[in-house]
Amino acid sequence: MSDLGTAETAAVLRLLLDGQPRTRAELIDLSGLARSTVTGRIEALLASGLVVPSGEAASTGGRPPARFRFNPTARLILAADVGATHLSVALTDLTGEILDRSTTPLNIAEGPEVVLSEVARLGRVLLRAARRSVLDLAGTGVGLPGPVEHSTGRPNHPPIMPGWDSYDVVGRLSSELTGPVLVDNDVNIMALGEHATEYADVEHLLFVKVATGIGAGVISGGRLHRGAQGAAGDIGHIQAPGHTELCRCGNTGCLEAVASAAAIATRLGVAGSRDVVELVRAGNTAATTAVRQAGREIGTVLAAAVSLLNPSVIVVGGSLSQAGDNLLAGIREAIYARSLPLATTDLRVVTASSGQDAALRGAATLVLQHQLTTS
Repeated sequence: MSDLGTAETAAVLRLLLDGQPRTRAELIDLSGLARSTVTGRIEALLASGLVVPSGEAASTGGRPPARFRFNPTARLILAADVGATHLSVALTDLTGEILDRSTTPLNIAEGPEVVLSEVARLGRVLLRAARRSVLDLAGTGVGLPGPVEHSTGRPNHPPIMPGWDSYDVVGRLSSELTGPVLVDNDVNIMALGEHATEYADVEHLLFVKVATGIGAGVISGGRLHRGAQGAAGDIGHIQAPGHTELCRCGNTGCLEAVASAAAIATRLGVAGSRDVVELVRAGNTAATTAVRQAGREIGTVLAAAVSLLNPSVIVVGGSLSQAGDNLLAGIREAIYARSLPLATTDLRVVTASSGQDAALRGAATLVLQHQLTTS
């Protein structure tokens, strides 16, 4: 969406993103911009296809004024969710609505060249199916399963991504795809997607992913907070009280080493989170007890986050969240026991609603937010 050109153009477009048609007069009143500026910006947006005519408003005398609306399919966004053992790629419109997608098994350990080549290839396949080209892309958003320096899009010592440290993900994808490439860790991406899709009116939200690892995305004041180096929300490596288990990061007693799906699977003697979920659904007592206790351990750490950040919603996602209410019950139990009543009076602790779509919608949101704040 380089067509935006100026901050004034972006400001006018933002007023139309809700899909409601508006007249020039309404856009002038809402934006506070001069009539000539709004008229010029509307003309630029019409030329780009981002805005289209939408009939006429009721006349108050004289010729009825024309109305304009946002055209969400003028450009497309390529969204990629890169997991430890899978790759999901989707095309979305400019509202983040998923138009088409493709998911394939792919091991992150195969390295950045293999994985990113597949992202670009699948993106082109989806574009051809939609009868569009890379020139129609507003940008590409990518979520990676490890720490990312958001300002550069480079992975930063990711523990399960051999060969990825400091790799130029942005440069690699930009060589094949048009528009900006935005990269973030998968939990931040999921937080953005869940917030945009289900909780757009919530100012303060924590998204907690419980899967092979454990992490959190922090929404405060309606915005994602990444911290100074992009490490905000890394709760998986906070020490769980009373534990000394060795973590893959080299420290002992990390929450991830105690309460992640991988840790539970090891204790139960099964392969991974899918097996744990199946055992819980089958009524296996040992699995149910282990998941409930994992919830308590996570809730104990989250209680400190509740006191520090005072969110109004905590959303729990990731593969282990599919194990029914046991994980959530354990988390709630610990949070409410250890947090002051003022912080929990209106606190909701809920399971993620958007499921696997959260990461893809979040990647699209990342691109749209970038376009609307840098123009």
